[in-house]
Amino acid sequence: MRVIIYVEGRSDRDAMEQHLAELIEKRRAKGIAIEFFDIPPSGHNKKALLKTVPVKAASILGHDPEALVVALPDLYPRDVVFPHSTFAELEAGLNTLFVESLRTKKLDGDARLLQRFRVFCFKHDLEALVLAAEEQLASRVGAHAMKMVTWTRPVEDQNHNQPPKRIVEAVFAACGEVYQGSVDTPLILACTPVETTVERCPQCFAPFVAFLQSL
Repeated sequence: MRVIIYVEGRSDRDAMEQHLAELIEKRRAKGIAIEFFDIPPSGHNKKALLKTVPVKAASILGHDPEALVVALPDLYPRDVVFPHSTFAELEAGLNTLFVESLRTKKLDGDARLLQRFRVFCFKHDLEALVLAAEEQLASRVGAHAMKMVTWTRPVEDQNHNQPPKRIVEAVFAACGEVYQGSVDTPLILACTPVETTVERCPQCFAPFVAFLQSL
């Protein structure tokens, strides 16, 4: 089985491959290939993902109905492509676009395909996992920087006005550094147990990991 997961950018892809390396390897041993793909940089990667992935999913599943295609965007920013501010609204919007793509490609007669497209998200962005990896983040920036910035816990309870990425940027600034998502996030999450992020991100990340574990 092939599981194709689309994320917004390279840092998301690299972070997930590092953070989930053990899980990916265990599934590979069972004949399940989990692959992450990022959307080419466009300046509006969430918009590009929401517009293109349902179409890609319909094409992929039209040729390989046994595959699974997963959309894994950020929840932030809200109302991109279609109105949404919650995961339920994001999921419903993407599923609607997927059904439309199946209809356009004349694949809507195969009800099996509706079960082969899944939607998850980072709430509100990938950096929720960085905040969840509190011990590893502290080892990167120092205890003093961690004390200089406050945020809501559980980390997925941030909001669209203060998404996790803005908090992580502030933490790095507090120690005189600039946060580089493409470098810092994979490094931090590579040494963070998945059990930690699952426990501290139960709303959106835990269901995604549970889905992969169930394959």
